[in-house]
Amino acid sequence: MHQTHLETAPIEVQLTGRHGQGIAEYARDRIGSVLRFARGPVLHARVRITRHADPAVELPVTAQANLDVNGRLVRAQVRGRTDREAVDLLKDRLRRRLQHHLRRTVGHWEDRRGRGAPPAGGRPAGGVREWRHGDQPTRRPPYFPRPPEEREIVRRKSYTLGECTLDEAAFDMESMDYDFHLFTELGTGQDSVLYRDRDGYRLAQPRPQPEALARHAVPVTVSETPAPELSTEEAVQRMAALDQPFLFYVDRDRGRGALLYHRYDGHYGLITPE
Repeated sequence: MHQTHLETAPIEVQLTGRHGQGIAEYARDRIGSVLRFARGPVLHARVRITRHADPAVELPVTAQANLDVNGRLVRAQVRGRTDREAVDLLKDRLRRRLQHHLRRTVGHWEDRRGRGAPPAGGRPAGGVREWRHGDQPTRRPPYFPRPPEEREIVRRKSYTLGECTLDEAAFDMESMDYDFHLFTELGTGQDSVLYRDRDGYRLAQPRPQPEALARHAVPVTVSETPAPELSTEEAVQRMAALDQPFLFYVDRDRGRGALLYHRYDGHYGLITPE
């Protein structure tokens, strides 16, 4: 694995809750030591360390890193018992994310070099490039045991869903260290969710069309169950009843896919297309 030696932006550290003295400088030092594995200049780097106020929480410190590596976002998140433990875990996880990003970027460049210049639209010409799965999913921290009747949607995020293939969606999902990813699948034109299950990647769609998916190399199974059409209130009620990590549904008012997910603090987050 080749290391890069590029100029990087200063690391912004944000602290929430009570923390030990010197933890911000410790985070800058530890996270800064792995930025040399980035494939390209690090245009922005932010580390957020949050301590949960409830002393009964087993892993009260959450550490998250968000990097802009030459326009590509790379994210990692962990939880630990102490500030320094969380930062050390974050350093190790971020290094794996950057090494995975480097392998995938080099593989994509070599594929383009071998197949010639891409046609209009920027996609490689020719057949499907080989897919190699990156890091195996690691054990996630437990959810805070918040009773369903106390859960609320505390974060809402809307963004433009770009059309992409399953290979590109999986790459973004791995780079951002997500367990699921909302996007518009290129072949079917449908809002879709790619997520992990026991056997690897799985795809959910409003109207499952496995035969119409754009050509891809990543192994994926397609759920045969159409995404339900719900209001946001009904989606929250279903999440509370099923107690599952996320729910992909078609928003009844907008006619677009939406993703309601269970946050580690026990509340919900909602992702919708713009």
